[in-house]
Parts: sequence; C-alpha cells; structure tokens
Amino acid sequence: MSTTATAPSATPRPSVIQLAIKEKAALYAAYIPLFTEGGIFIPTTREYRLGDDVYVLLSLPDDTQRYPIAGKVAWVTPAKASGARTQGVGVRFPPDEKSRLLKLKIEEALGAHLASDRPTQTM
Repeated sequence: MSTTATAPSATPRPSVIQLAIKEKAALYAAYIPLFTEGGIFIPTTREYRLGDDVYVLLSLPDDTQRYPIAGKVAWVTPAKASGARTQGVGVRFPPDEKSRLLKLKIEEALGAHLASDRPTQTM
C-alpha cells in the first residue's frame, strides 16, 4: 500500500513593488479616487489576479518619504488592452488610518487636478 503525503499549501507571500512617482501629472494618471480608501495604478508586466495581496512602497512627487501599502489587486489591465492602455494593476489601499492619511496627502497634492477630465491610466 502506497500513500503520498502532500505538504500543506502555503499562502504565497505578497509581491513587493516599489513605485516612485516623480511628477504630479503621473500621480494624477495613476491615482484611483473611486476606491473609498484610495488606490494606485501600477504599470507592470507581471501576472496578477484579482484579490492578490501586493505590498507597495510608494514615493510621491516632492516628498522624500516612502509610504508602505499592504493593498489588494482590484483590477488588471492586460497586455495589448484596447485603447493602448498601459498594462498593469490597480491596487486598492487597505481600510486603515495610514491609508486614509495617504489618500488625503495625495488628494491635497493633486488639488484642482482631481476635478480634471483628462484621461488617466485608471477607470
């Protein structure tokens, strides 16, 4: 009689992405105000699925601090998407105080740009 033991499946560790946004125009294009907690679009060719955990180290324009975000993939823009959209993922910020403060900081930095109708990399 033969038995095969299988190791318990380990939860995969979230991938770590460093994203340095250098200009307000790039921040405007990447920021996702539609998520209650805020979110950010990350251009990447790596394959992700909805709900994947992602750890982002985000740098904002004119700010030397890096902001750690333990977010989740909320949408995926595949390679060769229609409208020549950039391949990548939309990461939703977690519902915590650090995210709330980061959302306020981003929206303050963008100011009147938030009301712009210029296209973005997001929805």
